[in-house]
Amino acid sequence: MIMLTDAPDPRFETILGEGLADYNFEETDIRDRRALAVTVRDSDTGDLAGGLIGRTTIGLFFLDLFYLPRKLRGGGIGSQALRLAEEEAARRGCRAGVLITINIQAPEFYARHGRKEFGRVPSAPGVERIFMSKILDA
Repeated sequence: MIMLTDAPDPRFETILGEGLADYNFEETDIRDRRALAVTVRDSDTGDLAGGLIGRTTIGLFFLDLFYLPRKLRGGGIGSQALRLAEEEAARRGCRAGVLITINIQAPEFYARHGRKEFGRVPSAPGVERIFMSKILDA
């Protein structure tokens, strides 16, 4: 049975992730998928305010989500968070990193940090998805 839903079972992502990890291991003898996160707390309140989350697997760092509230932007926190994540990914053996951003978000930020665009796809009026990559320092 096949079903379309916008509310998948909470176990669904785990089932897919484990199934894909098993397949990749069969093909590569590598089982190294790990989450990677850098959290940022508000210095005034100590509350979790933003940061980034991604994953490393088979030599690649995927940056999935990165957000900082406006009051924390422009002071180097984003650069520091990205650097910490890339350094950890390199320690884990990743040779490169990839991400998808949107033209209305921060492609210039990523370009300043060595990311190169390798594709662009229109996704809504005036909005484009931008695919970027970077070779990581060993």
